[in-house]
Amino acid sequence: MKQNYGKIVVLTALLCALCVGLAYGASNGNKVKVSGLITMRTGDGFVLKTPSSGNVKVELTDDTKVVQPKGVLKLRKADMGMTALMPGLKVTVEGTGDVMTSVVAVTVKFSKDDLQAAEAIQAGLTPTQQQVDANGKAIATNQQNIEANKQGIAANQANIAANQKDIEANQKAIADANKRFEDLTDFDVKGSATVYFASGKATIEPKDQAALTKLSQDALGLKGYLVQVKGFADSTGNAAMNQRLSMERAQAVIAYLLQTGKIPLRHIVAPGAMGEADPAAPNETAQGRKENRRVEVKVLVNRGIAGGN
Repeated sequence: MKQNYGKIVVLTALLCALCVGLAYGASNGNKVKVSGLITMRTGDGFVLKTPSSGNVKVELTDDTKVVQPKGVLKLRKADMGMTALMPGLKVTVEGTGDVMTSVVAVTVKFSKDDLQAAEAIQAGLTPTQQQVDANGKAIATNQQNIEANKQGIAANQANIAANQKDIEANQKAIADANKRFEDLTDFDVKGSATVYFASGKATIEPKDQAALTKLSQDALGLKGYLVQVKGFADSTGNAAMNQRLSMERAQAVIAYLLQTGKIPLRHIVAPGAMGEADPAAPNETAQGRKENRRVEVKVLVNRGIAGGN
């Protein structure tokens, strides 16, 4: 009887060990599905913050499919959806691996509303800062009016107080947005290039093509790099037209990096269409306008990755 009991104990232990092994195997290499918020882009993927599993590292490959609402990004190529994977975007990832630590993505899905929310926050950083600057100038003007016109002191002080409230509100908006994107700023610039365009055009000149080719070659030798592309326009024409033109220029540069530079799409972050914002020179002169018709390209490497090289 004791001998049979001993056999039962041994068999039970073996069965438990087998179950543990099967459970571990099911969480490593099998199909998984996880949803969360992108908190940081890496050279080959991104970090996903999930409600239940904490931070999960998601790896992108050339075969990863990004399912996005048609036409939302207004990009010339449908397969550029991978560039929309920006910090602040809610996504659902299906793939293989361990849902607690890392997943190799087969598909990444997101909704139209979540994409627009992430884009609005990212695009709103610059306009909000411009509003802060404008409010600061308004305060200075009001203070000058106080000195010039004593009778208007009360009114001017009220305006100053109102402007100060606006500044505080805008600063809070900037802080909140920066908090969502703080990981994106933790990068070192390893290379850069500026591409200039003729008025109203989005065609890359040969000399700038050479600069982009060299930038691509240098980037391909780096570990965990990302490429950031921002398009700009001068003040000629209306703001809406210049906004579209700045995006067309950014898209032209991305297309060159993909086709000629051989930069994998997963290493390119969402292009920025800055329009007339952040001029490099005054728009009052022809030379200044020439300098403002540009696309700025930067090769970024996360400081944590760079430190490990």
